[in-house]
Amino acid sequence: MFTDPQSITINAVPITLPRVTSPSLQSSSYSKDDGTVKLGVTQTYGKRTRRTIRIDHSKVAPDPLISAQNIKHSMACYLVVDVPVTGYTIVEAKQVIDGLTAYLTATSGARVTQLLGGEN
Repeated sequence: MFTDPQSITINAVPITLPRVTSPSLQSSSYSKDDGTVKLGVTQTYGKRTRRTIRIDHSKVAPDPLISAQNIKHSMACYLVVDVPVTGYTIVEAKQVIDGLTAYLTATSGARVTQLLGGEN
């Protein structure tokens, strides 16, 4: 189980996320006090093992159709690791994840910028 609280930095702002639920040994949820940032961690076991970590983020900003009115906007970002029950060690799976995250964040996050810009 992850420690309580968790912390994440978004746009150079550190955010503390205390645990709000832990309904089973396979999942936990953490949330900022105002609910605008949430972290979820889940494990699913079956023919394959699926591990997910997810950030949900929301903010209030102008409505693009009615500029004088503000509405809540939200987004999510998550990483899913899907591995067979046997065949990969934790070290080997971590090496693959490290490769992906390094690829995405290299050159000041150029690949993430390309992804968000709709390139493929």
